[in-house]
This record gives sequence, C-alpha cells and structure tokens, in this order.
Amino acid sequence: MKNNKTQQIKFTKHNVLTCFFAVFFVLFAVASVATSSDEFIENQIAVVRVLHKPSVRVSVHEIPVGRDFAFSRLGMTVRACMTTQPFMAEDHFMFIEIARANNRIFSGWMTASAPGDNPLQDSEYDVWLVECR
Repeated sequence: MKNNKTQQIKFTKHNVLTCFFAVFFVLFAVASVATSSDEFIENQIAVVRVLHKPSVRVSVHEIPVGRDFAFSRLGMTVRACMTTQPFMAEDHFMFIEIARANNRIFSGWMTASAPGDNPLQDSEYDVWLVECR
C-alpha cells in the first residue's frame, strides 16, 4: 500500500515540475518576443572621440545624425546612433561613414562598450564612439 502512495506522490511532483518548466518556457518566449521590437532607443547626436596619431591630439565632437561633419582631413557622416533600453546593460551603437580626401576609409558599426574593437584601420586617425545622446 505504501508503494502506491509513494508512486502517487512522485507522479504529483513530476506533474508540478513539468507544469513549472512549461510555464517558465512560455513566459520566457513571450518576454523575448515582446522586447525584440524595441530593444534600442534612437538618438540624434553621436559623441565621437578622434585621435590624430601624428600629433597625438585627441578631440571630442558631437555629430548630428544624418549631417556631414568635417574635422581636419576627415569627413564623417553618422547614419544611426542607438542606445540600449534603460533596463538593459547600457551600451551605445552607431553606424558611421568616414572619408579622407573624398576616399571612404570606413563604413560600418561601432560600439562604445568595446573601444578596443574599433574596426577603423587607418595610419593617421582613430575614431571611437563615446555615447549617443
């Protein structure tokens, strides 16, 4: 008789655990779908740091999204500048096009959280995203 009760309790625990994991999975799936559409806040200003390597001169510039910006021999156009939502880990992303003497030397995404992963490869300049405002 004890065996039947023990099996019944184990079966009940199994059902509870199964229901718990099913509910957890459904809530997780709904939460990931709900946040995927608005993961970033679009901003209008990109704050960019520029290093001129030969003179070791560093300067910080605010570049409006969609406008051309000239600095020394560089021409920069920020196409997008986005920030993560407030409830997520803070990070900033920008899509920028950079030209020197009318020759494009870079076009792509940069992130503020990893300035060492700067994809711009140039002998004269380094450009980093500081933040989006």
